[in-house]
Amino acid sequence: MPSVAMKPTYLPEVEANPQPGFYRDLIEKAQAGGAEYWQIWHLFAFRPETTVHLSRLTEGFLREPSSVSLGMRELVAAYTSFLNRCEFCTKCHAAIAAELLGSEALVEQVFADLESSPLEEKDKALLRFVRQVTLDLPSVTENDSATLRAAGWADEAIYYTISVCGLFNFYNRWITASGVHAISDEGHRGRAKMIAREGYIRD
Repeated sequence: MPSVAMKPTYLPEVEANPQPGFYRDLIEKAQAGGAEYWQIWHLFAFRPETTVHLSRLTEGFLREPSSVSLGMRELVAAYTSFLNRCEFCTKCHAAIAAELLGSEALVEQVFADLESSPLEEKDKALLRFVRQVTLDLPSVTENDSATLRAAGWADEAIYYTISVCGLFNFYNRWITASGVHAISDEGHRGRAKMIAREGYIRD
């Protein structure tokens, strides 16, 4: 297999010092095989005693039982990332959302124009709220939760939507400022299949 050239991150000392554990094993296996891989693994591998909690938080907000489906929560993550222009997170979570929702075209249409997309009106209301929280946080009031309730969402669903949106506003800044680059579309699709099947916990 030919080696895949990958741009370095902006933090070479972090990239060069993965600590023992699952993420270092993943990195070393990918590098030994000359394969492209998610550079976010370097951020997790640098301080695994801390980032293990982030993995668990991500697993909880995106994967534990909720009235907001797994695919819709991944779409919230992808849409938040799209709004923040975080290429890695957008492509990564768009691929996972497409895998879970069964349609790359649907995800692409949401990015192109939410209002004309074939997404159900109830789901559009969630993403309008995500856009507001991400781009105009000071405007958010109790009335916005009331609007979501009127669209058919309970407070539990609103909680998970806020949590995923807030988490990915963090991830987008963590990743973009650290210089984590997107990989090929096919590479993201391959990883998405694994995440959709197995989740985010990496012990």
